[in-house]
Amino acid sequence: MKVHRISAVLAAFMFSVFGAAAALAQGEPVVGEPHSWQLGLQASASPVKEQLTDFHNLLLVVITAITLLVLALLVYVMVRFNAKANPNPTKTSHNTVLEVAWTVLPVVILVVIAVPSFKVLYFMDKTENAEMTLKVIGHQWYWEYQYPDQEDLTFSSYMIPDEDIEPGQRRLLEVDNRIVLPVDTNIRIIITAGDVLHSWAMPALGIKKDAIPGRLNETWARIDREGVYYGQCSEICGTNHGYMPIAIEAVSKERYAQWVVEAKEKFASNTSQPAPAVQVAQAPSAQNAAVAAP
Repeated sequence: MKVHRISAVLAAFMFSVFGAAAALAQGEPVVGEPHSWQLGLQASASPVKEQLTDFHNLLLVVITAITLLVLALLVYVMVRFNAKANPNPTKTSHNTVLEVAWTVLPVVILVVIAVPSFKVLYFMDKTENAEMTLKVIGHQWYWEYQYPDQEDLTFSSYMIPDEDIEPGQRRLLEVDNRIVLPVDTNIRIIITAGDVLHSWAMPALGIKKDAIPGRLNETWARIDREGVYYGQCSEICGTNHGYMPIAIEAVSKERYAQWVVEAKEKFASNTSQPAPAVQVAQAPSAQNAAVAAP
């Protein structure tokens, strides 16, 4: 579709210009995180996100065309049928062509939207060729990660509080234990929760999946390039909802195999039990009090 290609080119141009500006301003490579003065979506790092971005660009063209069409009709009616230009108003009460047009045109628009919409919905649902599995469990207020393919390798991930942030780390986004995943690998992601509703969202990968107690939701990812990608809980889950970020470190397959060996030693005594309450409330007390206030 010609319009679709044009929108994709325009979006790619915008991403490249503003992404490069952000990178130069920060003096480091662009990673999966929001940037100051960013326009548009985060740069795609997976096939799912690429299709979601393409669909977003298509919708942008469609809604812009609809807006311009409605504006043109309004201007035409105001100019053509105002009292000065048309002192004798028409008595027309039925026009078959117009009625067919305003019925058929919305149907065509809906079909143009529905076809790629269903396509991307089915594509992002699950993968039939999963090479590994990551299980995500949401807790108040931290994430627990399990690698079932690696003898149930398990660890918890907490946000690093402000007082412990080191130079170069992202405030409110950095965690003590990042998820490490290999690139160019079909990864099945199973998501659930241990207490209340949470939502595991990773914008650069096109993932936003609810974590529901007693239920397993499934999605998948294939990370295209190495780097660090950040996300957050996107379902209000309590006082510290805004303080349970997600950090994925995408590495080569060789580095991933090495990390698995190191992680098994590091988390060998991990019993997957919830942390004491003192470790949960990592946000500044003043902010927590403001959030908890009625």
